[in-house]
Amino acid sequence: MKIYIIVFLVLLISNNIYALFNIEGTIKDAVSNENLIGATIYIPDLKIGAISDTNGYFAIYNLKKASYLIVINYIGYKTISKRIDLHSDTVLSIKLSPAITELGEIVVTGVTQATELKQSPITVATIDLNTIQENNSSNIIDALKIIPGINQLSSGQNISKPIIRGLGYNRIITLNNGIKLEGQQWGDEHGIEIDEFAIDRVEIIKGPGSLLYGSDGIAGVINFLPPKPIINDKIESQFILNYQSNNNLIAYSLSNEGNKYGLQWLARFTNKYAGNYKNNYDGLVYNSGYQEYDGNISIGTINNWGYSYLNINSYNTKLGIIEGLRDSIGNFAYENKEGNKITVPNNELQGYNIGTPFQWVNHLSLTSNSLLVLRKGNINLDFGIQINNRKEFEEIEYPNIAGLALQLNTLNYNIRYNCNKIAGWETSLGIGGMYQKNINRGIEYLIPDYNLFDYGIFIYTQKTFNLLTISGGLRYDNRLLNVDGLYLNQSGMPITNIDSNSITKFTQFNRYYNGLSGSLGATYQLSDYSTIKLNISNGYRTPNIAELASNGVHEGVFRYEIGNSNLNPEYSHQIDLSYSYNTDNIIFEITPFINYINNYIFIEKLKDNNGNDIIIDSNTAYPTFSYISGNAMLWGGEIYCDIHLHNIDWLHIENTFSYVQSILTNQSDSTTFLPFTPAPHYRGGWKAQFNNWIIDIPSVYIKFNIDYYFAQNQIFSAYQTESATPDYTLLSAGIGANINLSNNSSINIYLSGNNLANITYQNHLNKLKYAPQNPLTKRMGIFDMGRNFSIKLIYNM
Repeated sequence: MKIYIIVFLVLLISNNIYALFNIEGTIKDAVSNENLIGATIYIPDLKIGAISDTNGYFAIYNLKKASYLIVINYIGYKTISKRIDLHSDTVLSIKLSPAITELGEIVVTGVTQATELKQSPITVATIDLNTIQENNSSNIIDALKIIPGINQLSSGQNISKPIIRGLGYNRIITLNNGIKLEGQQWGDEHGIEIDEFAIDRVEIIKGPGSLLYGSDGIAGVINFLPPKPIINDKIESQFILNYQSNNNLIAYSLSNEGNKYGLQWLARFTNKYAGNYKNNYDGLVYNSGYQEYDGNISIGTINNWGYSYLNINSYNTKLGIIEGLRDSIGNFAYENKEGNKITVPNNELQGYNIGTPFQWVNHLSLTSNSLLVLRKGNINLDFGIQINNRKEFEEIEYPNIAGLALQLNTLNYNIRYNCNKIAGWETSLGIGGMYQKNINRGIEYLIPDYNLFDYGIFIYTQKTFNLLTISGGLRYDNRLLNVDGLYLNQSGMPITNIDSNSITKFTQFNRYYNGLSGSLGATYQLSDYSTIKLNISNGYRTPNIAELASNGVHEGVFRYEIGNSNLNPEYSHQIDLSYSYNTDNIIFEITPFINYINNYIFIEKLKDNNGNDIIIDSNTAYPTFSYISGNAMLWGGEIYCDIHLHNIDWLHIENTFSYVQSILTNQSDSTTFLPFTPAPHYRGGWKAQFNNWIIDIPSVYIKFNIDYYFAQNQIFSAYQTESATPDYTLLSAGIGANINLSNNSSINIYLSGNNLANITYQNHLNKLKYAPQNPLTKRMGIFDMGRNFSIKLIYNM
C-alpha cells in the first residue's frame, strides 16, 4: 500500500513543477461590438470556467500544457466551441452572434474528451435544463419522452423505464455521477433512482456505439449530468416548487452550492408527494400515488492538478402498486384480510394515502470522481458503492412485513487514461467493471441470491483531418455469475436439509461469459452548414438474473415469471447514418439505423395443450410467462426539423418523427414482431421566445405542441402476449418567464398543461393495459393520465 501512496505523491509533485499557462480574452456582440457581461466560459474536461465582467473580460489561470475544448455561451447568442492547444499564455477575442436555438453543442458521453456534437460520429441526443424545466413531467424519464427515439415503459406515475429505439431494461446503461446505476433494472415496475431536480443535462447515446462504460448497453447510454461547478468565491441557493393538478402533486427542492477557498460543495433536499391520478374512464385510479424523499451532497476541489469530488446520494420512494381489482359495477376494490372484495370508499381515493400493496425503494450511493492532469495526458478515476433496497408489502393483514425484499450491493470502478494528442489522435484506454451481490431478505422470492463480478478493458481513439473526423475502438468484457440455490419446505420457508418433500425454488448454477464490442465511425463536414455521419458498432449483453433464474409472481405487471438458465448472450450489430443541415433559418436532421441482434431475449406467455393460460400461483391467478430467445432485426430512425426564419427568429416551428420496426426473423405471423415495440410518434409545434425583452424580464416564451401516436398493430400476438393499441393525439402548451428581482436573485415561472383535450388513451408501453377487465364497461386495463396542469416556480438567490 505504501508504494501506491509514494507513486501518487510523486505524480502530484512532478505535475506541479511544469509550466502553467493562462487563457484570457474578451467577449463581444458580433453585430454591435458591445461587451457582453455575464457570458460563461467553460472547460468541460476540467470542470472550470469563468464569467465575463463589465468589460467583457475573462481569465482562467494556471492551466497545464494540453489540448482543451472551451465552450462560450450567453443567453440569446449562438454557442461557440473552440479547441485550443495550449503551449503558452493565450489571448482570445470572442464575438458571439445572436441566435435562439442551434446545434453548436458539446458532448462528453462516449468520447475520449469533450467534443463538439457535430464532430462525434456516434448518434447522441441531448436535453438541457431549460427544456426539462419547461415541460410538465412526473419523473426524470417522463421528461425525456420529447426526444425522438426515446420512449418510456411505465406501470405507474413514478415507475418509468427508458426505451431507446425499441430496446430497454438491462440493454440501456444509465449513468449518474459517472457511475453505472444498478437497481434491479431488469424489472418492469422498477424505475430510475435519480432526483429529477439534481440534473443539469442529459446526454443519450442511441445504439451500442459507446465502449467506455461496459457491456450491456446495446440499446445505448443515458448519462445524467450534475450541475456545473459555480465560479470561485460565490455561494448560491435555489428553491423549487411544483404543483400539478391531475394528481395534486406537490414537489419542492432546496439546494445550496458554493466555491470558497478552493472548496466546492452542492447540497440538495427534495420532497415529492402525489395522490391518485385520474382519467375519464377510470376516475381516480386507486393506489397510484407515491411519495419521494431525496438528499444529495457533493463536495470537492478543483486545482491545476485536476479535480476530485465525493458524492453522497439517497433516493427514497414509497409507491402504490396498482392491481386494478374492481367490484361488479366497475369501481376499484381491494381484498380485506378475510379475502372479501371491498369497494374503495371515496375518502380513500382522495388525498395522499397509499394502500396495500406498495413498494418501498431506497437507493444509497457513495461515489468519487477524480481527474489527475499529467504532463502527457490525464487520468479519470471513478469509483462507487451502491446499496439498493427494494421491498414490496403485499398483505393487508401484515402491512409492515415485506413479502419481496431485495438488497443489491454494487461496487463500481472505472479507470481511464486519456493520452495527449499523438500525430493528431486523441486516445483513451482503460478498465472498468463491478462486483455485485444480491440478497433476498423477504418471505417471497422472485430471483435468487447471486454474486457477479465483471471487468472490461477498452481502447478508443479519434482524429480530425480538416473536414473529416474518424473515431473507433474495441472493448473486451468478462463476467462471472454465481447463482445460489434455494429450497423451501411445505410452508414456503427456506431449509438447508433437503429431503423428498423439499420444494426447489432456485437451482444453483455458475455461468461465465465473455464478449468483444467495437465501434468505427466517421463524420464529414460537407459544407459550413451540412454534416454527414456513419457509425458501425457491435455490442454485447449477457442475460440478466431475471431472464436466467426468475421463479415467482411479478407484482405490478400481472404475471408469474420463469427464467431460462440456458440463454446465451445477445450480440448487436448496428449501422447508424446521420445527416444534419444547420443554418440561420433551419435545422434539419435525419438519423436512420438498422440493428441486427443474435439471441435476442424476450418474454412470452405460456399456454397448456388446450390453449389456456398456465396458472402456477392460485392465490394471484396471474398467467405464466417464460423467457426465450431468437434472432431479431430492428430498423427505423428519427427526423428533426426546426424552422426559425431570420426576420422572425423569435418564432420556432418544430417537427419530429420517430419510427422503429422490430421483427423476429424466420417466424410466423403471430410471432413475427418483437413484443412491446413503441408506436411511431410525431411531435409538432411552435415556440415563441423573446430574449432581452425588458431589463427585469430578460426571457419570455410561449409554446404549443401536438403529439400524435400512431396505432401499433404490429404486435407479438401469439399466446395473447400483448394487445394492439389504437392511435391517439395529445395537446400540450406552456408559458414561462425569467424575472430579475435584484442583482443577486431571480425567479423563473413555468405554466404548462398536458393532454389539454382530456383524451382517454393507453400508451402501448404502459403495462397497466394488462390490468383486469372492467366488468361494467368490458374495457381491459387502466388508462393513462387525463388533463394535467402544472405551475413551477424556481427562486434563485
